[in-house]
Amino acid sequence: MREELVATRRAEWDPSPSLRDVASVLFRQRQLLLMSFGLIFFACLLWGLVTPSYQAEMKVLVRRGRLDPILTPTPTQSPLIEDEVVTEEELNSEVELIQDQDILRSVVSNSGLLDGWRMPWNLGGSDEVRLSRAVRRLGRRLDVEAVKKSALIAVTYYSSNPEQAARVLQCLAAAYLEKHQEVRRPSGQFDFFDHQVLESRRGLEQAEFRLMRFTESEGVVSASLERDIALKKFSDADANYRETGVALAETRERIRSLKATLKALPTRAITAIRTSDNPQLLGEMKSKLLDLQLKRTDLLAKFQPSYRVVQEIDQQIADTKIAISAEVQSPVRDVTTQQDPNRDWTQAELVKSRVEVRALEARGSATGIVLSNYRTNAHQLGDLAIEQEELLRALRGAEEKYLLYVNKREEARIGDALDRGGILNVTIAEHPRVPALPIWSCWMFGAVGLLAGGTVSTGLAFAADYLAAGFRTPEEVLAHLGSTVLASLPAKSE
Repeated sequence: MREELVATRRAEWDPSPSLRDVASVLFRQRQLLLMSFGLIFFACLLWGLVTPSYQAEMKVLVRRGRLDPILTPTPTQSPLIEDEVVTEEELNSEVELIQDQDILRSVVSNSGLLDGWRMPWNLGGSDEVRLSRAVRRLGRRLDVEAVKKSALIAVTYYSSNPEQAARVLQCLAAAYLEKHQEVRRPSGQFDFFDHQVLESRRGLEQAEFRLMRFTESEGVVSASLERDIALKKFSDADANYRETGVALAETRERIRSLKATLKALPTRAITAIRTSDNPQLLGEMKSKLLDLQLKRTDLLAKFQPSYRVVQEIDQQIADTKIAISAEVQSPVRDVTTQQDPNRDWTQAELVKSRVEVRALEARGSATGIVLSNYRTNAHQLGDLAIEQEELLRALRGAEEKYLLYVNKREEARIGDALDRGGILNVTIAEHPRVPALPIWSCWMFGAVGLLAGGTVSTGLAFAADYLAAGFRTPEEVLAHLGSTVLASLPAKSE
């Protein structure tokens, strides 16, 4: 019955804490509250005044300012115009490169951070251990991030010393540009290609010397051209030789035909036939006949026709008439002849053909000798052309190699000149400056001190009040013991 009464009273005297209860707790622990609040507030304010935090900032611009030729054993083609938009992968690559351990170690060594962070607890260990610790602290204070929707990378570093903050970012910028140049374009290309140019030049000179010595020893300038000329002459000589054979056969056949024709032709030919009487003979015969007739007339005047002299004259007259009649019936024929022109032409052509046969035979014999010489010369020039072509190929190869390395050396020289001029695909868009103002002002540290002191002191007051032994109010006695408080005395005021 008593327990039920105690539970009932506890329920009645255990209501939810009110603002008065909270204030009473703070009032009871006012000494602890004020001491902790003041200590925390002044500690924050003192921290902000003694060791202010300065932040230096720089910005890196990633761009496509230059296109380096690809290092290949072949002639470099002209690079195509690429898109100038910088991709997210390229930005992230540069962000990771800035945070490279080699770069951070170089920054620690060059900026004096290793000497500045020699605390008593850091004196132990080797130099490598202290360097690693300094690099780790630098990595915690260094913030590198890509600016959204831009080609910029923001790099910040905070330190209690503004000059040191700016110096660290300056060393970081120098080490980063050097590392970027080393990674994107390895060094030593110019020396390598310069050495290769000297080697290839010696090879080119040796190839030229071998070709000149071959030309002088063999007595040819261009064996392939001379071979082609010799082959053309050989072809022309062969065609001429064959034409000579055809002409010789044709001429011999013509000689046989002329001989056959010559046998059928007469030696002489009648050119004119004239028929005419002999007027002188006829005149003499007629004159003789007239004399005989006159003489017969004279004899008939003296003698009888039977007279022997008259008969003889008659007989002579008859004979003369017969002779005149025979002369009239058989006129004089004048026949003119000369050498047959066809036979003369045939004989002339035959002689000419025989001469042509001898000339063609001599020409064929000489052409055969020339043809043999051309054939031999063509074979020799063919062998020399093969050997000279090998020397020319070696010369062209040495020349191409020399020109390739000269071109590569020039590309390397231009790349080195661009590197020395600072023309890279990254540039420091905003150089670090010594910050004049700290990150947080004194008012900010005061606000932080108020917030931290109020929160921590309030928590400590409630914790101390909760952990304190004893009862502070009659209600607590009734709530915990279930007994009614008959009288209470106030605490002694201090």
